[in-house]
Order: sequence, then structure tokens, then C-alpha cells
Amino acid sequence: MIIKSTSNFRIKDIKRLKEKKFQKNSPWFYMEGFRILGEAFDHGSILQTVIWSADLLKNEYGLELLEKCRNQGIELLEVSESVFRSISLKENPQGMAALGKKEHFTLADLAPEKGLLIALNEIADPGNLGTIIRTADAVAAQGILLLGDCVSPYDTGAVRGSMGALFSLKIVQTSFPELNRWKQSQLLPMIGTSDKAATDYATIAYPAPMILLMGSERNGLSEDQISACDQVVRIPMLRSSDSLNLAVATGIMAYQIYN
Repeated sequence: MIIKSTSNFRIKDIKRLKEKKFQKNSPWFYMEGFRILGEAFDHGSILQTVIWSADLLKNEYGLELLEKCRNQGIELLEVSESVFRSISLKENPQGMAALGKKEHFTLADLAPEKGLLIALNEIADPGNLGTIIRTADAVAAQGILLLGDCVSPYDTGAVRGSMGALFSLKIVQTSFPELNRWKQSQLLPMIGTSDKAATDYATIAYPAPMILLMGSERNGLSEDQISACDQVVRIPMLRSSDSLNLAVATGIMAYQIYN
């Protein structure tokens, strides 16, 4: 049966996933875009429900993915074009979206010897988080640690920005004191960034494995966090700008560590 009314209870629930309060407490999240849906399909049991519109879905890859989902027994929710447009995040929707099941990891799920961990203190911007997740995947980081009051990695902006890399990383929500205790028990070095640091980021050798600690967009790292680092470095600012976008700065650091 094709859902043709935006008043349908399933459609109302899907729309509510865009509200931060509802999304935070829901076990589900909304995603849209062939690449993101394809990545979710390839990573096992994340995809729960695929929403699609026959009038909009013309892309060959999208149709193949829809058939794969049908063969895997994933719920397919067919809707009219107008209903799909009412839930879509895109100006020109392609006719396919999905609900995914959130994954939850703890520090105990990490294998710290396997590589870089990126810790983000109170990151607030979903686009920044999505970009950092994508960059972390590109340098084969093992995971992301979200410290304190952070935006959800399942915020629609973060999901979109990650371009599907969200599903290849372990993302742990924790506090800085918990992280500090864990890093000491694991004998993991932690390197932070600060515009007040004396050491240029490009002049040191980075250990492997390690934790890269990045401050919030607004306040950077606290004095306690800086004191807990084994080393603190700065990215040079040569003219009037006194800071970089957090995702840009994290990308610079991640690739320096990789290199």
C-alpha cells in the first residue's frame, strides 16, 4: 500500500526525527542519499526501513539498492511523491531515504593499540562533526570520542556530512575525566592543540597509537584538559585570523599524524 497522506502516523514519526529533542531520545535516525544508504546497507543491521517513491526514484544504483533491501527483508515503505517531498532534506529529492538503528559504543569496545583516536570536547556544530568523521575514516582512525555536551553523530547534518563514514567508526560518548582515567590505564599518549602552545604541530613526531584531543568551537581546551595532555601543539596563524574552523584544524592534525 502506498502512503499518500502526510498525516499518516509513520510519516509524522519520521518527520519528528528532525527535531533535536525527539531525535536524541529515539533509537532511530533519518538518512537520505544513495551513498549514505549504500554504506549503511554494507555495514550490516543498520538499515531498518527504506522510504521510497516510485515517481522520484529513477537512479539505477538506487533501484538496485532498493532490490537488495527487498531481498534482505528490510522493510520498504512506499510513499507518494508529495509525501516524500514533505520528509526530504533535499531541494530536489531522489526518492529514497531510510531509518537506521543507532549504534552505541563504550571505551571498553575500543582496541587502543589499533590506531588514532580523535577526542572532541563539546563539539556543537553537526556539519563540523560530520566532516571530522569523514576525515577520521580517510586516515583510518579507529574511533571518535565525544566529550561532554556534544552534538549527536546521528543529527541529520552530521549524518549528511559524514557521507557514510559514520558507519565505519566506533563513536563513543563519554566525559573527559572518564577518558583521562582510561587513557592512563591504557598507557595511551594524548596530544592536544592550543593557540597558546609553544610547539609547532609540524615539528614533532607523533606516537602510534595516540589520542588527538581537540577543543570546542567556542572555548577550545580547558586548563585541566591541557594539563592532562602529554604534549600540546599549535597550528600557526600568520595574519589577522586567530583560529581555524574545528573541522579544518582536526583535518590538518589528522593528516600530519598519518604522515
